[in-house]
Amino acid sequence: MNQHINPSKTGLTVGTLLGGIHIVWSILIWLGWAQGLVNFSLWAHMVSMPVVIKAFDPSAAVAVIIVAAVVGYIVGYAFARIVNWDQIHRV
Repeated sequence: MNQHINPSKTGLTVGTLLGGIHIVWSILIWLGWAQGLVNFSLWAHMVSMPVVIKAFDPSAAVAVIIVAAVVGYIVGYAFARIVNWDQIHRV
């Protein structure tokens, strides 16, 4: 069975997922809920280290969302190309 993955669609899917996660994180920071979640996560993983969530910065939020989406697209696209290449060149 020789099925190909569409690299563009895979890139868009992974990019949307990573960008969406960072949108949610930015909203949590904006609402002031992020510090509590980080504190809970550190406690639940039995880790002790100082992590301070800073005040919401719209330009930083936009930047991290764009970077995450672009990196997600690149990773998804590359993954699909590698999978397709392996299927084509399999002996």
